[in-house]
Amino acid sequence: MSGAAGWQGGGGDRGPRWRRPWKLLALGLLSASSVLAATPGAGAMSKEEKRRLGNQVLEMFDHAYSNYMEHAYPADELMPLTCRGRVRGQEPSRGDVDDALGKFSLTLIDTLDTLVVLNKTKEFEEAVKKVIKDVNLDNDIVVSVFETNIRVLGGLLGGHSVAIMLKEKGEYMQWYNGELLHMAKELGYKLLPAFNTTSGLPYPRVNLKFGVRHPEARTGTETDTCTACAGTLILEFAALSRFTGTSIFEEYARKALDFIWEKRQRSSNLVGVTINIHTGDWVRKDSGVGAGIDSYYEYLLKAYVLLGDDSFLERFNTHYDAIMRYISQPPLLLDVHIHKPMLNARTWMDSLLAFFPGLQAFTTDFRVHWAQHPLRPEFAESTYFLYKATGDPYYLEVGKTLIENLNKYARVPCGFAAMKDVRTGSHEDRMDSFFLAEMFKYLYLLFADKEDMIFDIEDYIFTTEAHLLPLWLSTTNQTIPKKNTTTEYTELDDSNFDWTCPNTQILFPNDPMFAQSIREPLKNVVDKSCPRGISRVEESLGSGPKPPLRARDFMASNPEHLEILKKMGVSLIHLKDGRVQLVQHAVQAASSLDAEDGLRFMQEMIELSSQQQKEQQLPPRAVQIVSHPFFGRVVLTAGPAQFGMDLSKHKAGTRGFVATIKPYNGCSEITNPEAVKEKIALMQRGQCMFAEKARNIQKAGAIGGIVIDDNEGSSSDTAPLFQMAGDGKNTDDITIPMLFLFNKEGNIILDAIREYEAVEVLLSDKAKDRATIFKGKMIPNYIIDSNLEMENMDQKLSENDSHKQNSEEATSASQDVGAVSEEPEEGENSDVTDPDSLAPAHADSDSVSISNQDSYVPGTDEASAPEPACTQGDHQPQEQKPETESNSKVNWDNKVQPMESILADWNEDIEAFEMMEKDEL
Repeated sequence: MSGAAGWQGGGGDRGPRWRRPWKLLALGLLSASSVLAATPGAGAMSKEEKRRLGNQVLEMFDHAYSNYMEHAYPADELMPLTCRGRVRGQEPSRGDVDDALGKFSLTLIDTLDTLVVLNKTKEFEEAVKKVIKDVNLDNDIVVSVFETNIRVLGGLLGGHSVAIMLKEKGEYMQWYNGELLHMAKELGYKLLPAFNTTSGLPYPRVNLKFGVRHPEARTGTETDTCTACAGTLILEFAALSRFTGTSIFEEYARKALDFIWEKRQRSSNLVGVTINIHTGDWVRKDSGVGAGIDSYYEYLLKAYVLLGDDSFLERFNTHYDAIMRYISQPPLLLDVHIHKPMLNARTWMDSLLAFFPGLQAFTTDFRVHWAQHPLRPEFAESTYFLYKATGDPYYLEVGKTLIENLNKYARVPCGFAAMKDVRTGSHEDRMDSFFLAEMFKYLYLLFADKEDMIFDIEDYIFTTEAHLLPLWLSTTNQTIPKKNTTTEYTELDDSNFDWTCPNTQILFPNDPMFAQSIREPLKNVVDKSCPRGISRVEESLGSGPKPPLRARDFMASNPEHLEILKKMGVSLIHLKDGRVQLVQHAVQAASSLDAEDGLRFMQEMIELSSQQQKEQQLPPRAVQIVSHPFFGRVVLTAGPAQFGMDLSKHKAGTRGFVATIKPYNGCSEITNPEAVKEKIALMQRGQCMFAEKARNIQKAGAIGGIVIDDNEGSSSDTAPLFQMAGDGKNTDDITIPMLFLFNKEGNIILDAIREYEAVEVLLSDKAKDRATIFKGKMIPNYIIDSNLEMENMDQKLSENDSHKQNSEEATSASQDVGAVSEEPEEGENSDVTDPDSLAPAHADSDSVSISNQDSYVPGTDEASAPEPACTQGDHQPQEQKPETESNSKVNWDNKVQPMESILADWNEDIEAFEMMEKDEL
């Protein structure tokens, strides 16, 4: 969120209204206490140091901007790792992220007013000429209405605002005649078809050439949009109307904003994340100040600042009161349900809510849930505004640290690359336009003094993309009445806001230690290192505390578990309907480590609860080891994937030898493709999405993949299965099958590799009998040896009467099972032995969920019964003896014998296997 650059410079008849409470600022001051885990020195920064840091920001901007112009322009964005431009349609799709790209030189337009803020007026003049000459806004391409509005329309309007300012000064832009404004108006008309809905809420996407409902538009079928997407239009559209005198733009944006206000939840005064653009029903009913809602609140306040309409301030105050009641849980801002605002919807925060001044994305369980860092500027933005509001030199140190870290971790030869994983330091070939539009603007302003600027920044308001709109627009072309046109506002009076900060100019000079006194008690809430997961592992290996309680193991009736919850700061509330509710307060935990465990426990419980409510679920799958000495007897229950080959539609399954990939997590390009090609890849769970692992091994030539759980000791006999979800993008490009094995089952395969090297497995929807597995195949010598050994063992067992009786009973039972375990004819219902009739697996992106279903792996039975699925086979390996001539001859004769000719010798064994298969699955 970007605040008003200077609310004391509003001018006109709106001056007295600045005495109203600035509650947003008060929230920022409170929440600023957790900006960094370690507090930098708070001493005053010298003027020389500030100027040095400002010059460093200029050098960093030059590095990013010059590389874009040299290697990418006129493409929309720079790909800093490969030093080329990103052109939509020429690079692999990134899903919704690419909706910001419209083949209109996005980065250059987004950077226009930044050039002026950084005193690069000559470069600005050249850039404007390039935009006028080269940019085409009539492309046959579908773009995001939200992104195009804030980046392109906002960029053109910001460029126009500073262009006319420079022209008035008489030195630069004397040739300028409103060309950027004409382009902005053209773009505004191209966005208007998106508003053709009964509600007035815009479609999320529009075709720049064909609009929405044209047959060639390739959009217009969407039903939902995010609250921020529909509620972050008023500044740009109103500015366009007031610059041009054409009122239609402001009218459409106001109608959308009014509709969202009318659809707020009346008892809580909160809005959801996603809304149906036709009916106005809330699709996602969770509410917060992060992604999907953030800039809606921002634009209510700024619309009041820029347009002078009291109704926007009243709406903002109403929402703000609800935020402070329900969402603000210091030092965190957590999502809640709009109908049950006392119930948290999640326990982690995303980076976009760092716009709410002074916050950064640490999760409430103090672990990295989303390790990417796409160089978002919200943290720098809040740092700048908090420094402007307080004058606290602490924020200068924060900015200095940010500069150092950007250079240390994100700088590459061709610009600055987004972080793919902040834990490993890996990069993504991406430098979004907002990095140049916002990051360097805020950092430069943080260290700049008034004399360093060529214009007064206090005369402008920042849009959410940090574009500059002049405050004098409030008194220009006022085609919309200021009178409140909406209904049912919550009655508010000044007594509601006694705890707010009405005048920051006098607060801190009277008590210069005030900010530090707020920050000090909370500075250690967040640990200095994140994540800290390894500490528990280290302790569990020694004499330290036991591993933390996991959500899947929790029992509300277990006194020991309740005591552990208390130590973790978790309270258990028994509800009247018999259910229990868990509430966590980190400050009540016995220690910071216990608080960390408690917050992770809460996150796990939320995930488990949500996964149990999934409607679309898949049955378990099977991994069958078919190589020597297993021959299909070992069947491991596996979790399915929501992407890749559907094994239920490929009855033959996928068969191949397994190979361990490098790196073992599969989160980057495979470095041993020669070992993986035409094989089934083994990899470890964690550090990236399952779909990313699948794409990497598929690219290396693998024919399938098995993900092994990294949670030591996990097993399908103690935890329910789950299905691997995609990454939110289109996964049609993944064509190989992917299965998941818990740690215990995965180690069966890994141990087999260590002992036998070449291990072949079959991935299928359910276990196959060996007659099917080896049908029509030439029989290897070792299979014949194994078969003869089994026959010898059976002969010895038959000599014992009691064993013979047990064997006959087992055979009889096996035949009964075999009679019902045949696959039904097409159209018939499956019987109880069909894995598809089992309890469904539970979906998850990278975690295990709880359900009431149990999975079963049979234990070791009597000598005459088949071995369990997690053993090597039906017999133990014996010492190899010299072959007799007879045995040698038999083996030679049978080397070319097809499977059908020896099936008679295997009947009993196959029947026993079928019984084992039933017990296993």
